[in-house]
Amino acid sequence: MFWDKKMETLKRGDLQELQLKRLKKTLNQVQKVEFYRKLLKDAGVKNSSIKTLDDITKIPFTKKQDLRNGYPFGFFAVPLKDVVRIHTTSGTTGKPTVVGYTRKDLETWSDLIGRNMTMVGITRNDVFQNMVNYGMFTGGLGFHYGAEKIGMTVIPSATGNTKRQIEMINDFGVTTIHCTPSYAMHLSEVAEEMGTELKSLKTGLFGAEPWSESIRTTLEKRLGVIAYDSYGLSELFGPGVAFECKERDGLHIWHDSYLVEIIDPETGEQVSNGERGELVVTPLVKEAMPLLRYRTGDVTLLMEDGCLCRRGKKIARITGRSDDMLVIRGINVFPSQIEHVLLKIPEVGNQFMVYIDRINHLDEMTVEVEINREFFSGELSDLARLQKKVVKELRDTLELRTTVRLVEPGTLPRFEGKAKRVIDRRGAI
Repeated sequence: MFWDKKMETLKRGDLQELQLKRLKKTLNQVQKVEFYRKLLKDAGVKNSSIKTLDDITKIPFTKKQDLRNGYPFGFFAVPLKDVVRIHTTSGTTGKPTVVGYTRKDLETWSDLIGRNMTMVGITRNDVFQNMVNYGMFTGGLGFHYGAEKIGMTVIPSATGNTKRQIEMINDFGVTTIHCTPSYAMHLSEVAEEMGTELKSLKTGLFGAEPWSESIRTTLEKRLGVIAYDSYGLSELFGPGVAFECKERDGLHIWHDSYLVEIIDPETGEQVSNGERGELVVTPLVKEAMPLLRYRTGDVTLLMEDGCLCRRGKKIARITGRSDDMLVIRGINVFPSQIEHVLLKIPEVGNQFMVYIDRINHLDEMTVEVEINREFFSGELSDLARLQKKVVKELRDTLELRTTVRLVEPGTLPRFEGKAKRVIDRRGAI
């Protein structure tokens, strides 16, 4: 069902014809969104302006801030009664980006996940343990429904309780797992501490945060799996936008569903083939929330054609961000979110530093913040209460556990020009 040979191996001319047809359909769909009616009118772009795929450059970009400004339902192109599910991504000032799905959107999304899993040899005979968040994060339900569509036995174990996760892998004969690479590393260490081998495992699907080839090698050795990289964004459905095939040299992006550009993040101009830049995507098959030329902020390049599996052109592994977004344990975090939280707490000042470390293969974030001079008494009980308050406020906003250190006024570094408040010490492992 999911090896759609004709669609997945379309010749270039046929693919471009399909992309143009779907782009024009998307242009009709976005006319139902006030933001796009104004954007296209101001740019002088009509449907008749788009005669070839190259004409997409006439359309202005859509940025993440545009989606935040449309909170909550400003980018929905269908009535709310036709939206059967809502997911959200993190927002920089307390308001998240809202993503809606029609029933057809969910079918399309699960089909794409099914394609990805089938591409690496997963079948209905596999047992799948999904060890990611099942809340507003798209990774949990996205993979869950794709795996069910294939017909796999699905274990929705979600996150945490690592020893129990290991017991389920062994007791249920799990063959395939999905989680962040950092959690997979932690899982392997706990299994080693328990003195147990995960003999049934064959395949590991890892994503939601950057990881390197050396991490792949380590995970494969420790878990006994073949490890595959997964890429996606909630704004583009969620996971499943691009995925490695068995060659594991770049990620196939489903060009029948997404129109891809690579641009210079400074100029906005398209770069030459093989040149690294920011990934810009126009989804071609979304109903509830169609987008035009969405700037992902992720840095990659389009690879040459010619993969042995005969599927479409691949993107290289994501190497970083063109903005200041951090990915901590699979959760998107912006320094401006942290600043927004701290500014609401009068007992702390506006000077802070953020340190990101990888401890026991898990990402840990520490926030150092100066105490406001007016509230600095030095009483340990007062400091303990304030520290708990700051931890709680950050957790409520970021949905992430954070270590908070309170420091005396005037002790953190000051900067001339743009402040460098984030020190990412994870490095390339």
